[in-house]
Amino acid sequence: MVLRLKFLNDTERLARVRPGDTVGALKRAHFPGQEQQVRLIYQGQLLRDDAQSLAALHLGHNSVLHCHISQHSPAPAPAGPHASADPVHAALNVGSLMLPLFVLMLAVLWYCQLQYRHVFTATATTFLAGLTLLFSFMAFTMYRR
Repeated sequence: MVLRLKFLNDTERLARVRPGDTVGALKRAHFPGQEQQVRLIYQGQLLRDDAQSLAALHLGHNSVLHCHISQHSPAPAPAGPHASADPVHAALNVGSLMLPLFVLMLAVLWYCQLQYRHVFTATATTFLAGLTLLFSFMAFTMYRR
């Protein structure tokens, strides 16, 4: 069967494969020396398992596999529990801290509003309630699965 390999720059290559071939064999045959840098995506799913056969993925004739070739090979996974303690390899993901930080800020503002009512005007309280509702709506829509 023939698969269409589509790249980010909208170019395409045709790949002749057998249904029994694996994802790893496809990478080795069409991207020699770049197997670790190639990411294949089929129907929005990243094909992580190189041992999975193409038949198990239900790939048909003329199916499209999207290909992403990274410039750098991925870093090897840490081997032990203390491997991530190295500051060079373990980067702090600040994005994952934004949700708890914003929740903490809202909690402090609500505490201050309840304890120091005389400082908060009706406009400030309305704005705080609106901000809380907006944040709640965004958090539930983003993290709903």
